[in-house]
Amino acid sequence: MNALGYVQRLGAIALEVLRSLGHHAAFFVELLRHVPASLRRFFLVVAQIHAIGNYSVVIIVASGLAVGFVLGLQGYYTLSRYGAAESLGLLVALSLTRELGPVVTALLYAGRAGTSLTAEIGLMKAGEQLAAMEMMAIDPKQRVLAPRFVAGIIVMPLLAAMFSAIGIIGGYVVGVLMIGIDAGQFWSQMQNGVDVFDDVGNGIVKSFVFGVACTFVALYQGYEAQATPEGVSQATTRTVVISSLAVLVLDFVLTALMFSTP
Repeated sequence: MNALGYVQRLGAIALEVLRSLGHHAAFFVELLRHVPASLRRFFLVVAQIHAIGNYSVVIIVASGLAVGFVLGLQGYYTLSRYGAAESLGLLVALSLTRELGPVVTALLYAGRAGTSLTAEIGLMKAGEQLAAMEMMAIDPKQRVLAPRFVAGIIVMPLLAAMFSAIGIIGGYVVGVLMIGIDAGQFWSQMQNGVDVFDDVGNGIVKSFVFGVACTFVALYQGYEAQATPEGVSQATTRTVVISSLAVLVLDFVLTALMFSTP
């Protein structure tokens, strides 16, 4: 292939990327346009909050407890080298509220709830249920997608807060009950060092952004999936991959914006 061929191929790829970004943006704007209608029929959102959030509680609690155990052990071994084992509570709390809570919750959400949403929407498309709604003058984006989108945004910060709280309890169990760190020092260092707005608040903002990104990717992939079993399975795989990469990239950007030194 000559130089002109490479330029043409590069141009075709660039045009395809721009077309895809434009389609994603238009889809996102249309979802946002249907959000007020979903809030007026909030019982649909509540049903999706139960389906998305309640069924994810077990994996969030188990994972948060395991991460808290690991943070307690690793943090103690690291801090004890410098005679600062009493700061274990501060280390566990900051690690969870700033980073691990929102990020790990988002990754678990993408693997559990995101794939479920994609498969559900994809199967509705394959079964021509979405087409039947359009034939009855019912907008499937307003009736099916928008309530799930709002529910995902609401659920993610709640799951992240639960993950962080359970992780702190896990760090307490390992550090205080198993290793023998003073409980008063564990909690006092945490209370003095964790700021509600700079640490907890930024973690909530992160989880909110991750909820928007992961839920949008899951709904888009399900709605645009090919109406075949292979198409639905490929869409669920793309949901996990794209959501995970989006979470990691957004985490870097948000961390740079939130915690950068002036």
